[in-house]
Amino acid sequence: MKISAVIITLNEEQNIARAIRSVRWADEVVVVDSGSTDSTRQIASELGARVIEQEWLGFGRQKQFAVDAAANDFIFSLDADEEASEELSAEIRQLLRHDSISDGYRIPRLAVYLGREIRHGGWYPDFQLRLFDRRKGRWSDEVIHESFKLDEGACSGQLHNDILHFTCNDISEHARMIQERYAPLSARSMYEKGKRTSVVKILAAPVFSFFRDYVLRAGFLDGTQGVMIAGFGAYNVFLKNAFLWQMHRATK
Repeated sequence: MKISAVIITLNEEQNIARAIRSVRWADEVVVVDSGSTDSTRQIASELGARVIEQEWLGFGRQKQFAVDAAANDFIFSLDADEEASEELSAEIRQLLRHDSISDGYRIPRLAVYLGREIRHGGWYPDFQLRLFDRRKGRWSDEVIHESFKLDEGACSGQLHNDILHFTCNDISEHARMIQERYAPLSARSMYEKGKRTSVVKILAAPVFSFFRDYVLRAGFLDGTQGVMIAGFGAYNVFLKNAFLWQMHRATK
């Protein structure tokens, strides 16, 4: 069975080569770029990927565009800051030799944060449905935390080996991602769903978030990085609730 690997990009010159090299076993690699100003497109082309330029549509729709642009129906979707581990690549190649396979497969994702593999704090195994028959579902339209949704009645399976996710290279990058992407987009999604917040929630939710991730989910076993992750998680919860409060206040 033939397979297409698809990747969406925007200014990913530091990551794209690693991602493409990890899926060279695919019959084609499609990179959909939304206006990079660095050398992302050049690197991808030099590594043999088919590069398509597409104005940004939002995460889910951009990924669906990439899926639709692929030559093959069976798809492996990878983010630019991810890598298919050698073990996962071998597992997928072996799977594709079978005559009968599931419509989609959930794959564990292992984050590498500030140089350390993170296996606690709710970050692992972080299953993602990334290997699928595009005729059996489509990407959701959520502005953040998009996912591929299989159609009702489609059958799914689970793989054993990891996608590696290289999350943040430094603390300032993590803070910037929360401030500029995760918190405002989450707040916007909550606002559009009619959700509200309160002073109590703005204060209490971050405290609970830290306790849950660092203590209940054993984030302390990930060392200093575990503290950072739990702390930034609490900050994200605080900020998205603050943004949500601000949105409602602006409409009064």
